[in-house]
Amino acid sequence: MTYLPAIELLSPSASNPSGCTPTASIIWLHGLGADGNDFAGIVPELRLPSSLAVRFVFPHAPSIPVTINNGYVMPAWYDILEMDVQRRVDEVQLARSAAAVHALIEREVERGVDSRRIILAGFSQGGAVILHAALTCSRPLGGALSLSSYFPTADSITPDAANAGLPVLICHGTHDPVVSEILGKRADAALQAMGHPTQYRSYRMEHSVCLEEIRDVSAWFQKILA
Repeated sequence: MTYLPAIELLSPSASNPSGCTPTASIIWLHGLGADGNDFAGIVPELRLPSSLAVRFVFPHAPSIPVTINNGYVMPAWYDILEMDVQRRVDEVQLARSAAAVHALIEREVERGVDSRRIILAGFSQGGAVILHAALTCSRPLGGALSLSSYFPTADSITPDAANAGLPVLICHGTHDPVVSEILGKRADAALQAMGHPTQYRSYRMEHSVCLEEIRDVSAWFQKILA
């Protein structure tokens, strides 16, 4: 099996001298033009308690031509065809990236992690992929975290019953000039219509993350993995 290249980090409790084995995993996808390093630095900022032993997996997207950037080749989970509010994307490529995430989930299960203690997280483009990956996964997951993102496959997705009640946290900036907050709210509404228990958090920021958001994400992780 070929997996996406990725950076792997252990939470402080999983890397301490006592040799605590990871019992949970968080697979976190970056946004357009970035790589797995983009969010690796957030691990210590989450300040997860020593009672948790988490493996963080930060995959790198392949480099592909991106239409909205005049075909420039850059790291991307899928091609974005139009930048209007509808965000027309290459859904075949998005589904392919979601399948690659499924492979990472299977690897975590093979490593001994219960799938219900696996959380998928993603920023911007990465958030669109993890929503699709989480809802189409045949194994029950712990939750999905969408940061400054949207849900382009909401009308075409065929969800798997295994994650029919998956909890989802959606975080978005009120001043986001890249992915309008209206898209985050639409994702929230679509997920609720599908029966998912969602939480929506907004922050006075642009297309980025902030300290308050990190604290909220940490609290949500701890609730899911308690």
